[in-house]
Amino acid sequence: MAYLPVENRYEKLGYRRCGQSGLLLPPLSLGLWHNFGSVDVYENARAMIHTAFDAGITHFDLANNYGPEPGSAEETFGKLLATDLRGYRDELVISTKAGYRMWPGPYGEWGSRKYLLASLDASLKRMGLEYVDIFYSHRLDPDTPLEETMGALDQAIRQGKAIYAGVSNYPPKETKHAYTILEQMGHRLLIHQPKYSMLVRTPEEGLLDTLEELGVGCIPFSPLAQGLLTDKYLDRIPDDSRAAKPTGFLQRDQITPGLQKKLRSLNEVAKARGQSLAQMAVAWLLREPRVTTVLIGASSVRQIEDNLGALKDTFFTSEELTKIDKILAG
Repeated sequence: MAYLPVENRYEKLGYRRCGQSGLLLPPLSLGLWHNFGSVDVYENARAMIHTAFDAGITHFDLANNYGPEPGSAEETFGKLLATDLRGYRDELVISTKAGYRMWPGPYGEWGSRKYLLASLDASLKRMGLEYVDIFYSHRLDPDTPLEETMGALDQAIRQGKAIYAGVSNYPPKETKHAYTILEQMGHRLLIHQPKYSMLVRTPEEGLLDTLEELGVGCIPFSPLAQGLLTDKYLDRIPDDSRAAKPTGFLQRDQITPGLQKKLRSLNEVAKARGQSLAQMAVAWLLREPRVTTVLIGASSVRQIEDNLGALKDTFFTSEELTKIDKILAG
């Protein structure tokens, strides 16, 4: 597939500076958490990555355990890097993470230097890369000194296997500690990846203020709250939906009549803005100046195109924001 000329591709999206770094990121980034694994249709994954890249989405976010099977999303992306995306490496920002369980035994998860560096080596091999742009500590390890975890990120950068360091799912206090440790090692913490959406507003309880103070970028994941902030669950739970499956993060009993009432009210606000509920949910995050880029997921090309539509209007009036807060508090 032939891509647009580089200048045309980038002109489509207004890139944002990541914290106080020199790195610019597109307002939307594509996460490969679901639908890019070995159990998924390769041609669909290929089409989604083509669509994203040609639209100006140059940041692709992975982790060692993405699949299923664990590691297979990196293998899928590696296959595309070796074929369709060959020659475009310098236009891409590729990230991966380690922290959650990847293999059995005491060295297959959490934040030890042994696990993080071994995982990064395996990730690079799966993707056929010499380095990733961002390497994350995927979650805080309560039993490993943060100096060791950050020391592993420092070592990865010094070995040329990563360019920047990031953290995900870290509370404000530990984020600040991680920043201080990395700064003492001669690096800056580039970016933080928290769960953040209209339905999950924990980052507003100190994390966003901390990131602003430190000059660290923010890339929220699950902006649509596992699909709740779409029109899928307004009145029912479709048989083919994520919530209808017996396993997963979103379960049927979470979708209560009270939640559906809120979702329908939010959908009316979105309609008045000329947006889908999903588009408004993404735009709502991008209205926040401390958010660098929003990490979207997708199962189809249509969903990526719909998310891109959110960029047409990321401005909210004070009346709209007040109405949204009132709906969510009800």
